[in-house]
Amino acid sequence: MEKFIKLGITEPVLKVIEDEKFEKPTDIQEKAIPVVLEGKDIIAASATGSGKTLAFAVGILKTTEKKKGIQTLILTPTRELAEQVSEAIRMFSKYLPLKIVVVYGGVSINPQIDKLRSADIVVGTPGRILDHMARGTINFSKIKTFVLDEADRMLDMGFIDDVEKIMRQCPDYRQTLLFSATMPPRITELSKKYMKSPVKVSAEEYVDTKKLTQVFYEVEDELKFSLLVHLLRNEKKGLVMIFCNSRRNVDFVADNLKFSGIEASAMHGGFTQEKRSKTMKHFTSQRVYALVCTDVAARGLDIPGVTHVYNYDIPSDSKEYIHRIGRTARAGKDGKAINILANRDFVNFRRVLRNNDVDVKREQMPFIEKVKLKKVQNSGRTGSRFGGKRSSGGSGGRFGGQRKSSGSGGRFNSQKKSGKRKYSGITNKA
Repeated sequence: MEKFIKLGITEPVLKVIEDEKFEKPTDIQEKAIPVVLEGKDIIAASATGSGKTLAFAVGILKTTEKKKGIQTLILTPTRELAEQVSEAIRMFSKYLPLKIVVVYGGVSINPQIDKLRSADIVVGTPGRILDHMARGTINFSKIKTFVLDEADRMLDMGFIDDVEKIMRQCPDYRQTLLFSATMPPRITELSKKYMKSPVKVSAEEYVDTKKLTQVFYEVEDELKFSLLVHLLRNEKKGLVMIFCNSRRNVDFVADNLKFSGIEASAMHGGFTQEKRSKTMKHFTSQRVYALVCTDVAARGLDIPGVTHVYNYDIPSDSKEYIHRIGRTARAGKDGKAINILANRDFVNFRRVLRNNDVDVKREQMPFIEKVKLKKVQNSGRTGSRFGGKRSSGGSGGRFGGQRKSSGSGGRFNSQKKSGKRKYSGITNKA
């Protein structure tokens, strides 16, 4: 607690920190909180799960007053992240008489309109905020603090023009807090245009790469799903995330895992908000232990207890590989990232190795039994509905032995002595 006290955090928030038994501030909290409390604009390089919500919450909760209009606006790229941030702000404001309202699409707008009339802090997604602006049901004239959370994700998802429209409606004298895992040129332009002499801070990546094991298996197309089932049944694990590149593959994998007796849920952009919320509740409460998802559906989610990340498909964007594996090996805990490579995955996997500074070890194929499928994919990834025992154990393959990329474009910079890799901070790479 002593380190939190030294940061200058106000008493009501300190009381919550004590209630929650937080032991010490994270790196981003130590660096960002003093700047935020001074009222300065900030550009903070930090990933999901790094503790950034508390980093900006302390300033918001110090300056926001009860029943004086909307004084804080927090923009997030996804509905799930908006929910997570709003829940965290409610927790940190437990001993303060403030009203926090979350607004996003996919649900009725009318209840939001009623709640906005008495809101002090608003957390929302760009599309729904613009809807309220068009209806005249949201007023930004009293805004003191504007927070842009996961700015690079906003750009990736095509929201940056909407963000600018919203920022232009906020008072010029506001404090602006921008948090982003990377700093693409468009985000740099945005910061120059709308921020006043921002202080730049960066923190060590929250993932401890010393505790993260990365492996890959080479497998025939028709045995790819069977290998996934084998590994899920034999690996020691807590919660598991399985990434696919398309909604179709997510549905295929999730349906057939359940058919194979493995508790799994699917989540992708085709789900309604109600279904997405229900899926996340089941996963975080461990009613199911495997979440099969696309990159878009998983963006911004901070899920504790994930021990394994499976790449059933290798992402075409090498940055997404880093985002995926960053779901595990957090907060000093061990984690494992497993890549399952069939023919069509080799091109993407080479790109991952070339563009990221990662250590990935080749694993020998185990003896596996081809599983029965509920339905057959027509893409050639799976074979017949039934099959006998098969094994693949060739020693050659496309990737032999242990591989380490020499690329310098990744988010981790090697730090040999400690075994950790430091977050590279704010760069001009997209």
